Amino acid sequence: MKALKDRILSEGRVLPGDILKIDRFLNHQLDISLLCQIGQEFARRFSGRRIDKILTIEASGIAVACIAAQYFGNLPVVFAKKAKSGNLDAQGLLQSEIYSYTYQKPVMLTVSKDWLRPGERVLVIDDFLANGEALRGCIDLLGQAGAELAGVGIAVEKGFQGGGDRLRGMGIDVQSLAIVESLAGGTIRFREE
Repeated sequence: MKALKDRILSEGRVLPGDILKIDRFLNHQLDISLLCQIGQEFARRFSGRRIDKILTIEASGIAVACIAAQYFGNLPVVFAKKAKSGNLDAQGLLQSEIYSYTYQKPVMLTVSKDWLRPGERVLVIDDFLANGEALRGCIDLLGQAGAELAGVGIAVEKGFQGGGDRLRGMGIDVQSLAIVESLAGGTIRFREE
């Protein structure tokens, strides 16, 4: 998606440890116009499929998923929590432990069983894909619920970390709007598509 790639090139910064900082427009301060374009592109790429619900992960994925939901006919959005809150019924939870590279520790993804139901077709949308741990956890939650994965929409994939390619190799339809192939030498390079 050209508009997203242009913003990454013009405003993104490469930090030590292969960190791509794009918090000026995607995951801290939000450019709603760009998010609308992202949502429209996801709707185009997944058109013609039965999708009942969108699943994402707190916190940065929520904005992307919510804006995208309106282009799918205002689908409900469920987000997996990274910490169990007091208002969740411990008896009715779906949980999957993942390793968070953002926080550098294991976290437990948690969703109430009330929000993911057997037979639902669920599209997972998130802001970033690197190693694929968060998506592995989402897919596990869907499996526990008896729901079906309809596909995965990612705003920015760090292709050099291999998560997206591993998921595609498993037959999962991963649609990434910008795939960063390299951050070597502080230069952002995209994968040729």
